[in-house]
Amino acid sequence: MNIFVAKLSSKTKGEDLEQLFKKFGEVTSAKVIFDRQTGFSKRYGFVEMPDEQAAFEAIDKLNDSELDGSQIIVKPSLPREEGNRKPPRGKRPPMREE
Repeated sequence: MNIFVAKLSSKTKGEDLEQLFKKFGEVTSAKVIFDRQTGFSKRYGFVEMPDEQAAFEAIDKLNDSELDGSQIIVKPSLPREEGNRKPPRGKRPPMREE
């Protein structure tokens, strides 16, 4: 199960998320998202746990808890819809001809 974690501290790393979530079960991946241009944390990330029951327990226990001085939000990640992504900043999609 893919889990969305928001309102992270700017100093939280993927390893911190992995350590936090593995108290509840196996973690197959944990990452914090960083801005490509600035290198700064976007203050959210994702954790992947193969055991859905362990994932729901982690969500229940960790939502609205504190990590690195920040009150975090933890919830199931919604699947990304195709065609619903924003274009990269500074680049516009091509104009459609009618």
